[in-house]
Amino acid sequence: MALRHFALPDLGEGLTEADILSWLVAEGDEIVLNQPIVEVETAKAAVEVPSPWAGVVRRLHVPQGQTVPVGTTIITIDAVATSADQESVPAAPDAAAAAAPEAMLVGYGPRPAQARRRRRISAVPELVPSAAGQSGTQADTVLQEPDVTVLAKPPVRKLARDLGVDLRSVRGSGPAGSITRADLGALGGVADHPAHGPQTGDAHRLPMTGMRKAMAEAMTASAFTAPHATVFLTVDATETVRMRRALAARPEFAETALTALAVVARVVCVATRRTPLVNSKLDEDAHEIVLHDEVNLGIAVATPRGLLVPNIKGAQALSLLDLAGEIERLTATAREGHTRPADLAGGTFSITNVGVFGIDGGTPILNPGESAILCLGAIRPTPWVHEGEIAVRDVVQLSLSFDHRVIDGQAAAQFLADVGAMLNDPRILLARA
Repeated sequence: MALRHFALPDLGEGLTEADILSWLVAEGDEIVLNQPIVEVETAKAAVEVPSPWAGVVRRLHVPQGQTVPVGTTIITIDAVATSADQESVPAAPDAAAAAAPEAMLVGYGPRPAQARRRRRISAVPELVPSAAGQSGTQADTVLQEPDVTVLAKPPVRKLARDLGVDLRSVRGSGPAGSITRADLGALGGVADHPAHGPQTGDAHRLPMTGMRKAMAEAMTASAFTAPHATVFLTVDATETVRMRRALAARPEFAETALTALAVVARVVCVATRRTPLVNSKLDEDAHEIVLHDEVNLGIAVATPRGLLVPNIKGAQALSLLDLAGEIERLTATAREGHTRPADLAGGTFSITNVGVFGIDGGTPILNPGESAILCLGAIRPTPWVHEGEIAVRDVVQLSLSFDHRVIDGQAAAQFLADVGAMLNDPRILLARA
């Protein structure tokens, strides 16, 4: 056995810091290679970090809820020596060298079996200051088990901390009495519970950390860097609605929900062929426009931690069924807090569907690194002139925000008109696909 000091790894895309959401192990636990030991939230996603060694947890250096830079030692493990260690790792010449952090881990391993615990605990313990250590320093922080057993998954614990909710006061409705997001939502928000941080009168404050902080910074940079312009189009989508209903009833879609968003995603992929500028980005340093060969289609997803835009790689090559399945998968994992950093990187064009909230339309801000984003509004039965007569039709508003440095008004209008034409008459989609 040898003491190993594990530093917070670079989890990809040059991230510099992360929030410690929840420890998945406790001091004294026996762990195996690649076992998830901590859940952290970066600017892009909440991820579980695996252990690069098997052994016994000796010390947790960072309390839950704290933000630490990449490279900070977060855990010390009394690791089981392997033959590879003996051949490749020389003995440390002194105590200072022995305490130096190990090289940072990049990547994730498979999920192993649950660890064998040396002491019995029924919930992930919280890191709280001891009574003797009120100075708030890292040295004064010790591991203590909660007074009352609380069953809740790490994302629920994180949400409770953000809302200022004491989980011990919540009755859980999940398996074995565990607390779910729905249980927190049933409380009616933060008004009934004091939030952490300064308060003034009836005002409560939530910390801008993790993904919410990253979203705010990215949207500010985008809004004040790229000159945004927006074009609008209102479309009679009655025939597309009928087509979607007919296809959704087919056996192929028995296990996959065919939504209006999936149909629009397929339409967008086809429309980019005629107007490739909407699927591009500006390389300011080289003074060049980069036209992407593939459409990595971003789908904006509202999650309890903030807005995420995971993207479907190579969406232009997928069938309508495959696109629907990928949208379903990405939105589900995003809301569960399990989006992979790779799914958030490399997007080339995005869709935001405000229609699911009953909103008619909007002027979205560009996802950084992209030149266009399509906003899909609610599809509503509306009086409409059809074949010279007033009829009730299924009508939707589309809006396209674009970077006017890359895309001019003619190209934006052409793209949006193509999207509208295919939604108005899906036979055009079949002909161009």
